[in-house]
Amino acid sequence: MMVLGIDPHKKSHTVVALEAATGELVAELTVAADRCGHERLIAWARRLTPERRFAIEDCRHFSGHLERALIAAGEGCVRVPPKLMAQTRRSARRRGKSDAIDAACVARAALREPGLPEARLAGPERALRLLVDHRSDLVGERTRIQNRLRWHLHDLGLGLEVPPKALGRACWLARLEEELAPLRASRRASPASSWPAAVHSRPSASPARRASPCTPASHPCRSRAARATATA
Repeated sequence: MMVLGIDPHKKSHTVVALEAATGELVAELTVAADRCGHERLIAWARRLTPERRFAIEDCRHFSGHLERALIAAGEGCVRVPPKLMAQTRRSARRRGKSDAIDAACVARAALREPGLPEARLAGPERALRLLVDHRSDLVGERTRIQNRLRWHLHDLGLGLEVPPKALGRACWLARLEEELAPLRASRRASPASSWPAAVHSRPSASPARRASPCTPASHPCRSRAARATATA
């Protein structure tokens, strides 16, 4: 019986095979994090030992595709929390940091902790998790909009004190709309009144330029040509 610990990454996965009885390192392999790499990993493990169990570090964004490939191939797989792997790394005799060392720590953590959760295909809980994440995003966006609105109200100087958490109530939103209605009407009546005068005034030509317009006779090029003809 062997335990195959896997250290998953975005571009590659490293797997280390340990003897379950002694914890001795038997072999290691690094494959690409794609379908061909998963097939190569499973074929390598089946050639290595008929009795095996996979243990994978629980990084769902990196390990989800590999977990689904292992389950579809009929392989057993447990999820090892990263904190257990860190404890195993501190007590390991082999020092350093590499993918192979991390994969071996995953396998040793799985040997030490027999009650780790089994990896299984995502069902309704995945849809529920996506809904919860989406709700969290909406709550954060609402908070940002309310904070921005408070800054705008402070800048306008309406003199209206809005209590905390009041911008989520329909009565306060209606009250703010009533307070902002006169300001909106005045801006609509005179849209140019708030712009600086420099924006509306265009620079006029200087008196000297108006008094002496550029004629063909006074053009600099014509004057140089005339002087050259007179010299010749």
